[in-house]
Formats: sequence, structure tokens, C-alpha cells
Amino acid sequence: MTMKYTKDHEWVQAHDHASVTVGITQHAQDALGDVVFVDLPEVGTTFEQGEVAGVVESVKAAADVFMPISGEIVAVNEALRADPSLANSAPESEGWFFKVRASVPDQIAALLDATAYKAFADNA
Repeated sequence: MTMKYTKDHEWVQAHDHASVTVGITQHAQDALGDVVFVDLPEVGTTFEQGEVAGVVESVKAAADVFMPISGEIVAVNEALRADPSLANSAPESEGWFFKVRASVPDQIAALLDATAYKAFADNA
């Protein structure tokens, strides 16, 4: 499974050429602080790359969660909805936000790899 990243601080874990899991990065949760609420999209909703697909609220701020690739939401993390602090304690594992079936699988390959994301985040 390949991890990719966006300049909006989402991570994408590709399971195959058209199925991915999405969450916020460690850098994003560090900037947000204690997460107190997440607004997740409805299963079955389709989004274009770059559209707002959800919201994460912390004690410091609220931030949009952007769709890293175009596609349909096929699952949301109900455990995260019940316990938003998972976005802090395990942002790049159990704190995932939603799963997407890509409508344009080539968009996955165009996202940042770990090295490029680290360089971007270090300068953000």
C-alpha cells in the first residue's frame, strides 16, 4: 500500500489502482491541536478533486478536509465520528476519515510522496 499526501495536509493510502483511504496528516493535527468534532461526508456522495468533503474542528480552529482525488465516498470512519480525538492520537491510522473509490485513478500517482510532502510541510 502506497502513502501519498496533498498540499492541503491530507494523506491518501492507495489499496489498489482505484481505492484509497483518506485522513489528515500528523502535521495537520499538530497545527490544529485537540480535535473535538469531525463532519464526515455521506457514503455514496461523489466529489471532484479539491472539493470540500468534510470539516475537522479543534479547540484552536476549524479546517476543511479536501477531496484529494475525484471519486465516490464508499465508507466513513464511524469510530472517528464517535471519538474525534482519534484524529490526534492516530491521525495516519485509526483516525482515518473516509474511503474513496477513485473516478480518475491517475490522480493518485500525481499526489506528493513522503519526501516531497515533508519538504513542503517543513516550509509551510
